[in-house]
Amino acid sequence: MNVQTIEPSANQTAQPADIVSPPANIRRLVLTGFMGAGKTTVGRLLADRLGWEFVDLDAAIEEQAGRTIPEIFAADGEAHFRKLESQALAGTLGRNKIVLALGGGAPESLTNRLLLEQTPATTTIFLDAPFSTLFDRCVMQALNPGATHRPNLADPAAAEARFHTRQPIYRRLAQHTIETGSLTTEETVATLLTRLHLPRPRRR
Repeated sequence: MNVQTIEPSANQTAQPADIVSPPANIRRLVLTGFMGAGKTTVGRLLADRLGWEFVDLDAAIEEQAGRTIPEIFAADGEAHFRKLESQALAGTLGRNKIVLALGGGAPESLTNRLLLEQTPATTTIFLDAPFSTLFDRCVMQALNPGATHRPNLADPAAAEARFHTRQPIYRRLAQHTIETGSLTTEETVATLLTRLHLPRPRRR
C-alpha cells in the first residue's frame, strides 16, 4: 500500500529554473479532501514548484487564536471554531499566489463553500483516495514524532461515515479531482499541474 508521508526536504525546494507557471487566470489553488489525503504535504511541494506561498488553514487559525484547535474546541465548541475558520479563510483568499490546504471539515460550511466559489481566480482541487488508504496513511503518520493528533480516528466506523458524508461535498466544490490512492506526492503534484493546463471538465 502506498503511504504518503514524505515531507519536502531542503533539496526538494524548487530552484528558479524548476518553477512552473499555472494558467494566468489562476491566482489561488485550494486543496481539499479527507484526513490523510496529503493536502499539507502536496501543498508544500506544489507551492515550491510554483514559487508561491503555502498556507495551512488550520495552522493559520491556531496562530491567530494563540491556541491549538483541540483547545479551541474544548473551551469554546465547534461553532466558535467554524467562525474562526471562516474568518481565516476569507482573509487568506484575499491574497495572491498562494496554495491553501483546507481542514477536512471546512467544506461542510456553506459560508466557506461560498467564499471559495465566489472568490475570482481561485481553483479548488479534491485529493481523493479510498477510506482504507486514508486511514492507513493516518495510522502510519501517527507513528512519526510530533505527528498531528487525530482524535476523530479513535472510532474508525464513525470516521468512515464522516468520510462518506463529505465525499459528495468535496466533489461538488472542486474544479478538479485527483485520485491519489496509487500516487506518490511527486506524482500527485505532477498530475495536478498537468490537469490545470487542460480544459476545465464540465460539472455533472
